[in-house]
Amino acid sequence: MKTKIIITSLFFALSFLALPSPSLAAPIEYAETTNEGLKEELLNPEDIQQNEYSKATILHIDDEGSNTIAEDYIEDYQIFTAKILSGKEKGKEIQIKISGIKTIDKIQYHSVGEKIVVVKTYSIDGTNKYDYADNYRMSALITIFIIFILLVLFLGRLKGFGALLGLFFSILVLSLFIVPQIAQGKNPLTITIIGSLVIVSVSLYLAHGFNKRTNLSMLSTIITLGISILIAQFFVHISSLFGMGSEEAFFLQTAQFGEINLQGLLLAGIIIGTLGVLDDITTAQTAVIGELRIANPNLNKNELYKRALVVGKEHISSLVNTLVLAYAGASLPLFLLFSAAQSSPLWFTINSQFISEEIVRTLIGSIALVLAVPISTYIAAHFLSKSNIDKMQKENYQGHHHH
Repeated sequence: MKTKIIITSLFFALSFLALPSPSLAAPIEYAETTNEGLKEELLNPEDIQQNEYSKATILHIDDEGSNTIAEDYIEDYQIFTAKILSGKEKGKEIQIKISGIKTIDKIQYHSVGEKIVVVKTYSIDGTNKYDYADNYRMSALITIFIIFILLVLFLGRLKGFGALLGLFFSILVLSLFIVPQIAQGKNPLTITIIGSLVIVSVSLYLAHGFNKRTNLSMLSTIITLGISILIAQFFVHISSLFGMGSEEAFFLQTAQFGEINLQGLLLAGIIIGTLGVLDDITTAQTAVIGELRIANPNLNKNELYKRALVVGKEHISSLVNTLVLAYAGASLPLFLLFSAAQSSPLWFTINSQFISEEIVRTLIGSIALVLAVPISTYIAAHFLSKSNIDKMQKENYQGHHHH
């Protein structure tokens, strides 16, 4: 009962954190430029038909080679015939030419039998043309997704099924609540805190069942998440990070979204990334305390805490490295670009908006992980050391065999 009261109180506390701070309340304003003379030349988008995308397969290569288009520029090209496999024009054969200038936009040559995506674009005069849009990857993506689900279900059984439900629920909250609300111009930090509370509330119980251990994991996650939000706000502010360190952020400012607070969006990304690893630590540490208590009922609160902390420290050392490598791996192409800029000193590169954002993002996630270990271990030791052993064993059994 005490745990439930504490969790409810923390929900209210985090709701206050969700209130926009003065620096985040107003979106960053940019000067608007208009050109009255161009208005008459702009076409009404409603007059042009939407692009149509279709799956296609390459039947045969018609021609490929190179042309010299200027003194120092050589254009590579490939012409092939493809058959449309989906949509209104299924079965239709079309010819497509792809080309690119060497050293600027190197083309990717295709082969017979390859599956691609073609786009049919319409002009204002009613004419249309077909172009190569991308390679078709859905079959490979569906295959790896099915392998993932089967492995989770085979190894995790009912717990795995609950974890998958939690995963799908998290995706739903992200796609149906967090993203649309931010796209409408709502404060990203506020929306993400609300969404994170919903995600952690539902996904933890779906994955681990309704029992005291899950209540304690939930409590530990909310406390650590609250501390992480405060740390993130502080360091993003003192580092003068405005969320404009990536190409995506630049495109968001030019897209049809209205005003998006990029600094708030940066904080939102840090919170979601942190939440993804937090529940792993909190549930693991709570489970360790629970199993120690059942295995040796004579262990008191301090002994439970000390023994579980040994496991927690091992968890810290492996997960911090995992987190750093995950972020570095995702940004590897950009790191390579920075390494090629030999004219700039190292400190200037590290000081750049992009690298600074990645450093702050990684370190805040790592700080949250480190803090989660003693917090979750202490909370679990405090409450489970007083729990009835028979009741714990019963809950443990139900958690493994029922939901």
